[in-house]
Amino acid sequence: MSNFIHGLLHLRRGAWEMVATILIALGVVMLMQPIALVLFTYSFLVTLIGTVMFIIVSHFPE
Repeated sequence: MSNFIHGLLHLRRGAWEMVATILIALGVVMLMQPIALVLFTYSFLVTLIGTVMFIIVSHFPE
């Protein structure tokens, strides 16, 4: 956990890629759930933010 937080604070690729991947997965789950319309409404935005974040973070140093 300490390495993860250290990676986030020092803008390292591994930690930020994990956050972006979790956002993408969260957006897909929000898109596929049948219960709350508000989650469905924001699912595309969350997936888009995760995807753009992943593209930007892939340029960070290891």
